[in-house]
Amino acid sequence: MGNSKRQKPSESTWRHDIPGTPLELGEHIWLYGYHAVLAALANPQRQKHRLVVTPKTFLETFNSVDPEIMDRSKFDRLLPTGVVHQGIALLTSPLPQISLKNLLDHTSNKSIIIALDQANDPRNIGAVLRSASAFQADAVIIPERYSPQATSVLAKSASGALEKTPLIRVTNLARTLEQLKKVGYWCAGLVPDAKQTLAEAKLSGKIVLVLGAEGKGIRRLTRDRCDYLLRIPIDREMESLNISAAAAISLYELNRI
Repeated sequence: MGNSKRQKPSESTWRHDIPGTPLELGEHIWLYGYHAVLAALANPQRQKHRLVVTPKTFLETFNSVDPEIMDRSKFDRLLPTGVVHQGIALLTSPLPQISLKNLLDHTSNKSIIIALDQANDPRNIGAVLRSASAFQADAVIIPERYSPQATSVLAKSASGALEKTPLIRVTNLARTLEQLKKVGYWCAGLVPDAKQTLAEAKLSGKIVLVLGAEGKGIRRLTRDRCDYLLRIPIDREMESLNISAAAAISLYELNRI
């Protein structure tokens, strides 16, 4: 495969320009923390219902937006106990769901998509989204079954990336990988027992990076759909990496080639 590097995508590749289908959940969610809230405020696809800040945060952050100002004691009661909210919260509707078809209409011939198998920790998925955004991946795909919703915990962990990088839920991950292969993607699964490293494979072009949860790994049907089984070389005394760490290292390597 060639060695041409991916080109930096234009702003038009971000999710607010990809058509989506509004969710009919009939519920709102609170987003909190500077990065998660400010990114949501900047996203035209995000329906905003109520912005609440503490007086200190208002003075430090806002000069044109008119939020609801609430003292710290009331603010703390507004959200779950113990969350790190940084004095800012936004009541929103869930983002529209982006389909795989709509995503593929907006990708180029140099594309990276991350597929997560058996990942059910919203903090890990949020951290993967953050790395995906930092390294310009086109999307993160998760199975509908057993995967968490895009909750405030996931959004906080993503640090604003939920508004920029599509999180696509699919019914059947193995079948989705087959669909992606039909349109020119190579599927590379990370497994600890692979003979070849990710760097040795020198992948380029349209790549699906398939990652399994720490301990569980990639399921057999998912593994069977991979064109490559690769590993990240780590100390032999360490069994595996956290899925978000593996994603960040792999994305760096794919962008470096």
